[in-house]
Amino acid sequence: MLEYLTLPDLPPVAPYSHAVRAGDFLFVTGQLAEDPATGEIVRGPIAAQTRQVMDNLKRVLAYAGTGFDRVVMARIFITDLRDYETVNQIYASYFEPRRLPCRTTVGVLGLAGVGDVEIDLIVYCGE
Repeated sequence: MLEYLTLPDLPPVAPYSHAVRAGDFLFVTGQLAEDPATGEIVRGPIAAQTRQVMDNLKRVLAYAGTGFDRVVMARIFITDLRDYETVNQIYASYFEPRRLPCRTTVGVLGLAGVGDVEIDLIVYCGE
């Protein structure tokens, strides 16, 4: 059984669901630094963008009834690998130190929505 989840107060900017539950797993669409209050991408330092991305992911996880403690895989896409350490520090602050998920980080030339960082997640929701 599949369940498609879309947050009513964070409208998608393209044809996708914010998350899809498939059995015991939740697949969370990559989030950009979109400010839910304005619908605009947060501009400025990578730290501010990364916090907004993580806050958006937190909102999607809460809407699905779960949290960062259940994340098993994360993929990070950044447009400037010189921002790697800053993104790492902020990303890590959302997880317990001994419960870090598997992860891939990829440097890219650009992202949809013109952000500088995007993160998607795979979450285990079983017992």
